[in-house]
Amino acid sequence: MDNKAPEPCRGIASAERFFQEYHKYLGKLLGNLDYRVLEEVTNLILEKSRKGQTIFLIGNGGSAATASHFATDLIQCSQPEAGLYFRAISLVDNVSLVTALGNDNGYEAIFTDQMRTFFRKDDVLIAISASGNSPNVIAAARLANQLGGVVVGLVGFDGGELARICDHVIHACSNKGEYGPVEDIHLIIDHMVTSYLRMKLGRA
Repeated sequence: MDNKAPEPCRGIASAERFFQEYHKYLGKLLGNLDYRVLEEVTNLILEKSRKGQTIFLIGNGGSAATASHFATDLIQCSQPEAGLYFRAISLVDNVSLVTALGNDNGYEAIFTDQMRTFFRKDDVLIAISASGNSPNVIAAARLANQLGGVVVGLVGFDGGELARICDHVIHACSNKGEYGPVEDIHLIIDHMVTSYLRMKLGRA
């Protein structure tokens, strides 16, 4: 993975100026998000959770860390006293299973093989990929569609193949190769969604 510095920051020798420009670039990416889609996705998560469906999250590398973080934050939105649970599962977290599937069936199958066991009709898959072109993430999105689920894509760069096959796309439109800023935005999206849900449900 070639993690490029954001274009406005390249060639800046001063750390302080670099940080200032990085901050400004993140602000630009955040400002260009489609907040209507973000609202739709937030409402979808709440609606599906109220119906007892499961929210699955996937990603590779930094996106895997975001998938795990997002699942944790969603679970903490649960409201047991009202019988509302956010059934969120990150398919990157079982290291023994992921490595067994990768070793036995190939890395492209690490998510789809788990989904064939756990994923049900009307469940939600949140697929996180900066490039939008990770083969295992694309395979999982296609399988979710085949199984009658709803697919949400968190993407960057030009959106890649993933942006074309998802039901809802949250796109941090960045220059190709700028993984850091895209991953920053995706984690911020996690916190925006889950902090809103906690507030709406009276938990914050």
